[in-house]
Amino acid sequence: MSRKKPTATTASTSRRPRNRKQLLAFAASGVAVVVLCVVLKLAIGNKDANAQVPNPFRKAQPAADNAQQPPAKQGVQQASATAAKADKPQHDIMAIVNGEELHRDALAAACCERYGNEVLEGLVNKRLISHYCKNRNIEVTDAEVDAEVERMAKRFKIGKDQWLEMLEKERGIHPEQYKRDILWPTLALRKCAANDIVVDDAELQKAYESQYGPAVKCRLIVVNNRQKADELHAQLVKQPNDFPRLAMQNSLDVNSASIGGMIQPIHHHVGDPGIEQAVFAMQPNQISAVIPVGEQFAILKCEAPIPARNVPIETVKDELTERIQEGKLREVAGTLFKKLQDSSTVQNVWNNPQLRAQMPGVVATINGEHIPYSELADECLMRYDREVLETEIAHMLLNQALKKANVTVTDEDLNAEMAHAAILAGVVGKDGKPDMDKWMKAATEEQGLTKDRYIKDSVWPSAALKKLTGDSIKVNQDDLDKGFQANYGERVRCRAIVLANMRRAQEVWGKARQNTSDDYFGDLAEEYSVEPSSKSLRGEVPPIRRFGGQPQIEDVAFDLKPGELSGIIQLADKFVILRCEGRTQPVEVNPQEVQTILKQDIFEKKLRMAMGEKFDDLRSKARIDNFLAGTSTSPERAKPGPGENATHVDEAVHQTSGAVPR
Repeated sequence: MSRKKPTATTASTSRRPRNRKQLLAFAASGVAVVVLCVVLKLAIGNKDANAQVPNPFRKAQPAADNAQQPPAKQGVQQASATAAKADKPQHDIMAIVNGEELHRDALAAACCERYGNEVLEGLVNKRLISHYCKNRNIEVTDAEVDAEVERMAKRFKIGKDQWLEMLEKERGIHPEQYKRDILWPTLALRKCAANDIVVDDAELQKAYESQYGPAVKCRLIVVNNRQKADELHAQLVKQPNDFPRLAMQNSLDVNSASIGGMIQPIHHHVGDPGIEQAVFAMQPNQISAVIPVGEQFAILKCEAPIPARNVPIETVKDELTERIQEGKLREVAGTLFKKLQDSSTVQNVWNNPQLRAQMPGVVATINGEHIPYSELADECLMRYDREVLETEIAHMLLNQALKKANVTVTDEDLNAEMAHAAILAGVVGKDGKPDMDKWMKAATEEQGLTKDRYIKDSVWPSAALKKLTGDSIKVNQDDLDKGFQANYGERVRCRAIVLANMRRAQEVWGKARQNTSDDYFGDLAEEYSVEPSSKSLRGEVPPIRRFGGQPQIEDVAFDLKPGELSGIIQLADKFVILRCEGRTQPVEVNPQEVQTILKQDIFEKKLRMAMGEKFDDLRSKARIDNFLAGTSTSPERAKPGPGENATHVDEAVHQTSGAVPR
């Protein structure tokens, strides 16, 4: 597992500046220390999931439809509490950090503190479904669970061992947890609902058409104002080719807006019927009418029809039937658990201080049956021990450093750190002071954290690193000059093609050299680029600025003249080809007028970088024995872990922040 640094408290929403100059500065502070935001995200295929179980401590709702998502980490549990310990080291000492020991009970408490609520859901659900099955003589055998493992592995065309290894490595799901928390409840619910998940021919035909039938490739703009929608519609009817630009500027759907409004092809029987009907009636390059969808308004552009796939329904009947059954099973699960909750008496002792005092060592009761803390602790350890251990090691390193420096983090420091984060996020009152109640609600609810966990895992590490970093951060004139140039200087308008290997890059570069027109370069980007945004936008990328953090790209771009083609630029394991389309005009802003704003923003970024470097230094000089991971590092042998300090090409062609509006 790659180690995680303590995260500084940072803004989750953009600050609202008081005037246009502040907007320009905060929208794009760009010193040499700021990473150039160039995005090269490669698509990752979805994996199939099984049924999930609702939370008995919340109002029952139908389980979410996530048939194409990875297996969930929560669910019903079949085995006893002792099974949670399978294949896990039972040592009392979990880690030693510079001679200081971290014991098993302390790690268990830390795991329960962070994940106790969601793990307890699984333990309660285990009792509910187990009782239901027992009362109806429904049994799921180990052989049936193993057979389901085999079936799922074959579904993804890999071996059983490889499937289990992948789940543990990529999803953090231990094989025993997978069998108990995912497969067993799925099989149990399938048996309970056998009569309710029968698939008829009409359902099968609809599922076949939605997956293998014709589709339409489209772009989408979503706004929440009818007048705005009508204005955009009028523009698009006159200039359909402006759709990508207007989508990026106006659409509320962030995911599609970032790639010019491009969405997944629309199929029959999927999504909003009104949109589906409009789309299948359109011709290529046609703009739809404004379509009301709830309280929002959608505009679509038809890019091209996609013909039905030549797949006989007989060859996919079993697969489609299984998928429909899984969808029905989720609906049945919601109804069943509502019934079980209504007919059971469940007490959440873990979250009730009064009940916890009355029943020490108990975390919940179901119809009088106790779930002990030891079972919750074992389960939390099995699922999250390594992840939480890394966090606890980081806390130990910081505490040791604070003690050595003879400094402490006070409540005043924590309050100041939260106030600073609120100001950065623009969560302030009319008087300009931070609105702490509003900020605390946003900081905790958005991440699903308790206040205590937010302060311990986010605020405290940030405040501690500030204490340790001291007053070493200075902003000099060179920083200000670079920041001003990055924010307000000219930029190079380019198209880009991103390739996965040198051989393909050379092939595409050769083709681009033979035909230097914009349209042909766009054709090449659409056909060959491995990065979704540049592919869907025919190579269009935001203008490249100076001092954005990727000098390889910047130096090449600023050397190009309009119409010129770059050579092949290697960025980590990707290869980029640029074609220059011209320059933007510098923004007319007096440097003195924005100096204060730039200085504040540059200082903040340099401070955050210094804090990260300080933690790296603490870790590199520490002796850490992690007995769970089976690793040991010392100042003489400390090396970066897998992926650390690596150049991320995902930040090298599309600037997603720090861009001054042009």
